[in-house]
Amino acid sequence: MSDQPEVSGAVRILPAGVRLTVHSGESIVDAVRRHGYRTRYCCRRGGCRACKADLVEGQVRYPVPVAESVLSAEERAAGKCLPCRARPEGEVVVRLSEKDALTRVFGAFRPAS
Repeated sequence: MSDQPEVSGAVRILPAGVRLTVHSGESIVDAVRRHGYRTRYCCRRGGCRACKADLVEGQVRYPVPVAESVLSAEERAAGKCLPCRARPEGEVVVRLSEKDALTRVFGAFRPAS
């Protein structure tokens, strides 16, 4: 039995082209942070819409429903997603907004043994 979290998918962040693994139950923003990067977000609950990005490939799910006022059906149909809440289903590609950038903050987080 392994103490390592189960990898449930991966996300490639454009335009940087960085590919990151995503653990089971982890949002895209949580995976980005765990790997030592930061992107634009504020509330981490989806209400502020600061992290809204384009879902270029793949599918995401939202374990807790996202209000229509936050991410409309039209936006979803156009490929928008909320990385702070979105859980990738397999491999996904996300393009950050023009106001956003993937920033390397520190080395990948590794829990103490």
